[in-house]
Amino acid sequence: MLKFVFWALLAANAALLAYGQGMLGQPGAGEREPGRLNNQLAPERITQLTAVEAKRALDEAEAMEAGDAEARAEPSAAAPSPEPAPPAAVAPDLIACVQAGPFSAADARRFETRVASLDLAARQSRVDVPFQEVTSRLVYLPPNGGREGAQRRAAELKERGVENFYIMQGDSPLRWAISLGVFKTDSAAQKLVAQLQRQGVRGVRVLPRGPQVMRPAYQYQAIDAGARNRLSTLIGNFSGADLRNCE
Repeated sequence: MLKFVFWALLAANAALLAYGQGMLGQPGAGEREPGRLNNQLAPERITQLTAVEAKRALDEAEAMEAGDAEARAEPSAAAPSPEPAPPAAVAPDLIACVQAGPFSAADARRFETRVASLDLAARQSRVDVPFQEVTSRLVYLPPNGGREGAQRRAAELKERGVENFYIMQGDSPLRWAISLGVFKTDSAAQKLVAQLQRQGVRGVRVLPRGPQVMRPAYQYQAIDAGARNRLSTLIGNFSGADLRNCE
């Protein structure tokens, strides 16, 4: 029993001695900077920063963190909207667009009735196009050589027995042209042209005249050659109307 007490006291004294020598660590040693520096793995590589340097290092760290967050957010950004599909191309064996007309109001109604049998309503659209309403026809010799040229040609007309004419003046493209007559119908104008040619007068022309108005026409999109031929045949029944490619 005495031996046990002896060895216990000896062990306690040895522990107290080791504690007093710092062999078992000291209280508060981890709270003091010099001691913590001595316990670092490479204390010679550690430098103490000033307040300015510490602030700069903190700003750089925050900027790097913000950049990393933005990079992580990019994959989740909204996907770009898909590009619109290109317009459907017209098949090579189809005609892109043809236009029938122009028509007077009465002829437009008749045309609509007749074209209904061709079953083209889904491809048909109505448009208004400019049209000159011919109210008269001018038979004339175009200007050539100004005033002197007009006087010279007037003398030639008199030599050939033509007396019904006058030199056109005013501010227009027909200034110094020679008018030979004005007619309501094309047949009457052509009759005079033939007569003047027999008298040796050359270069006579016929100019339709009248106001510019708007008239209805019909366009047909993406039709085949057979439908175009049927439209062409139908147009032949309407005076002044024709079938052409859309402009």
